[in-house]
Amino acid sequence: MTGMFPRKQHLEAETGAAAETAVDCPRCHKPPPLCVCDDIEPIDCAISLLILQHPQEQDRALGTAWLTALHFRNAIVKIGLSWPSLSKALGRPVADPSRWAVLYLGSARVADLDTDRDIVAINRKGEVEDHQRAVLDDIEGIVLLDGTWSQAKALWWRNAWMLKCQRVILNPARPSRYGRLRREPRRDGLSTIEAAAMLLARLERRPEIAATLHASFERMLAKYRGAQTTMPELKPKPKRDYRRRRRG
Repeated sequence: MTGMFPRKQHLEAETGAAAETAVDCPRCHKPPPLCVCDDIEPIDCAISLLILQHPQEQDRALGTAWLTALHFRNAIVKIGLSWPSLSKALGRPVADPSRWAVLYLGSARVADLDTDRDIVAINRKGEVEDHQRAVLDDIEGIVLLDGTWSQAKALWWRNAWMLKCQRVILNPARPSRYGRLRREPRRDGLSTIEAAAMLLARLERRPEIAATLHASFERMLAKYRGAQTTMPELKPKPKRDYRRRRRG
């Protein structure tokens, strides 16, 4: 009988070790404490979504590429630096890039253009396209570049076929919901999930899409903030004091 107690303790120790080394969620690729997959119901959209993720942007905690794709039945995430064509990136035999939009802000700002639109189609010179409504209504797919500003720039320049796509930029009414968790260099810089919410809600004329994606994003951020007390890797790093110390 006494041999049963060490065995029980051994099993409990194994269970505890397994919990500590729990693998990331296979759907959203996040640690279990940050997963919100159970609340997601895929949305049917006429517009397809292709998310190209820079290999160095696989942020398990705050990244939103996979979380975004889970919300849509017609969404794909590809990790890499370059693809020879849109059809290769999509894995389809035929894809017309002229019917696809790519979100790339670059140096373009809506504030510098003579328009008050929240989504603006621009040409290769960075000028506002004529007949905005007709141009945007013709879009059948969206390409989002998932990464930092420099990583998005690398993806843009490494994939020449994107020049055949319709380039769009955004003019969001509010800054990213990341807030202090992840600083954006520009006010119009949004997370991937926020950009998808804004574009698809507008182009599909379905505001409930934005509400759904924003709700998931807010849940993820709330879980992240809550997990900061139990996951050391998520705790804010202390600010370094660069002031010179006086020599005594």
